[in-house]
Amino acid sequence: MTTYLLALDQGTSSSRSIVFDREGRIVAIAQKELTQIYPQPGWVEHDPMEIWRSQLATAREVLAKAKLQATDIHAIGITNQRETTVLWNRKTGQPVHHAIVWQDRRAEPLCAQLREQGLSDTIREKTGLVIDAYFSGTKLRWLLDHVPGARAQAERGELAFGTVDSWLMWQLTGGKVHVTDVSNASRTMLFNVRRNEWDADLLKALDIPASLMPKVQPSSSHFADTDAALLGHTLPIGGVAGDQQSALFGQACFEAGMAKNTYGTGCFLLMHTGAAFQPSQNGLLVTSAAQTDATPQYAMEGSVFVGGAVVQWLRDGLKAIKGSAEVQSLAESVPDAGGVMMVPAFTGLGAPYWDADARGTITGLTRGTTVAHIARAALESIAYQSAALLQAMSRDAVAAGGKPVAELRVDGGASVNDLLMQFQADLLGIPVVRPEVVETTALGAAYLAGLSTGVYTDARQLSKLWKVDRRFMPTMGRAQAEESMARWERAVRQATAN
Repeated sequence: MTTYLLALDQGTSSSRSIVFDREGRIVAIAQKELTQIYPQPGWVEHDPMEIWRSQLATAREVLAKAKLQATDIHAIGITNQRETTVLWNRKTGQPVHHAIVWQDRRAEPLCAQLREQGLSDTIREKTGLVIDAYFSGTKLRWLLDHVPGARAQAERGELAFGTVDSWLMWQLTGGKVHVTDVSNASRTMLFNVRRNEWDADLLKALDIPASLMPKVQPSSSHFADTDAALLGHTLPIGGVAGDQQSALFGQACFEAGMAKNTYGTGCFLLMHTGAAFQPSQNGLLVTSAAQTDATPQYAMEGSVFVGGAVVQWLRDGLKAIKGSAEVQSLAESVPDAGGVMMVPAFTGLGAPYWDADARGTITGLTRGTTVAHIARAALESIAYQSAALLQAMSRDAVAAGGKPVAELRVDGGASVNDLLMQFQADLLGIPVVRPEVVETTALGAAYLAGLSTGVYTDARQLSKLWKVDRRFMPTMGRAQAEESMARWERAVRQATAN
């Protein structure tokens, strides 16, 4: 009999469920969009009940599409949008407020206070993170301070906090289990990644009662069993990881020095650093990688704020294309960008620059510039930003006694663009490798669940399942690539000179 694994992939814009067979091949996918709530500028919320209902609906739908019963599923894996914060009543299971989404900036005044209190170094040393409203800890504090009665209820032990994985598991078990995994815990700014436990000093510094916090387990372990009434049969939840750590696992990047880049709305580049906590000297974050046992595993992470979103801007802002799929043919209609450089700093620049005040620029325009040159420069900007990030990671790796990244594994929507992937390989001077299955976020969750429930024996077996779709080899000379990167850095200086 074929063995099937069900991955619940709860993202920012949609909830999805994917059934995989034991070889990691997709059997069926179901997806539902999620309502985005914008109460005021800089605030982003989701309805936690809609998150739950949409996720359950796609789980039921994908089983029907695959013509399977719950009894055919060996285990469930969960992967989720990270940092998004839910606070709910333990007795009723009802949220006390909308979920505050990772993109939300309302906690920035509190972050400024924490910086003024001199906590930056302590937080970086314990959590691997910088103080930022991106992470869950300050969002949770905001809820305790602003939802009427929330702090008093929390201090009486009546409330539970969780990232989206914890919220889903609470619902899947009928309120029996309050748990998370190390990778999600590491994104809260409250978790000591060196000791794999909630940090009492950080909870105190943010005035957060410890009773709110879920139990933390390795990413591949038995978290809970689902309520039989939901899918028609009890199923073990055997794997949980935040989306980017799950993608790193799904790309079979299990050893120090292996890296993956996810090309989505933004780009998320993670490099496995093994069991060593390795602080970055180049503006990158340290985060817990998905763990298969109690031994800490780490990754270095950097984010590009505007990746594939630049193609949406070409479509919706410039009206240069009617659909995103047209961008490759338009960009390929010219041999190069004609000297045009675009820095898409629509919302500032992320790692390794960290300049919130930077704004988008297009430079190098001449009378001969066409919309095709601008489209090509826009596509190339995704590769330039990712190259700057990978070079920073490689510098950190070498400084710690390791080696530079030898190849980059890629996934996400824009990774199907051959022109972009070839240019990425040319800039980096290393192979860029696209796997057969680019749904690596969901695949990582399935692999984690399969490992803990005996479908797979070890990481070596998973490495053999990873298959190459296409390997893009660099064709540009190194001198030309270095000159291109120097021109990019000049363009970034212009974008940040305000």
